[in-house]
Amino acid sequence: MNLSELRPAEGSKQSNNFRRGRGHGSGNGKTAGKGHKGQKARSGAPRIGFEGGQMPLYRRLPKRGFKCRNTKEIISINVDKLNRFEDGADVTIESLMEIGIINNPKDGVKILGNGELTKKLNVKVTAYSQSAVEKIQALGGKAEVI
Repeated sequence: MNLSELRPAEGSKQSNNFRRGRGHGSGNGKTAGKGHKGQKARSGAPRIGFEGGQMPLYRRLPKRGFKCRNTKEIISINVDKLNRFEDGADVTIESLMEIGIINNPKDGVKILGNGELTKKLNVKVTAYSQSAVEKIQALGGKAEVI
């Protein structure tokens, strides 16, 4: 048996674009698969989660906290980690990934001022702290925001 020969079991796959209520000859006419009478047979059946007037589960359970949709996940790096680059190198998000300092920059990278920098670097990342910019520029490097 090969992966290219795999098929779903006979009759297990069903299309959902079947035309219901189109007469007896279609095999799904008259009640169109809804059975006879009752709330679910009529139009305007209750929405998902409706419990017949009882307070629904999603409203009975307590809600906790707040999740802001507009937050950004910015990775922060201390200035001393940049000493792994050679003197005069260009530091970008891609070069930080290559050297292994970061692995998944979601919304950006910020350089913080903790530690000491010993090399002149041209740094191009999303954001900087004030002390990080001062340390980079004190050695003759550049701190550019992209």
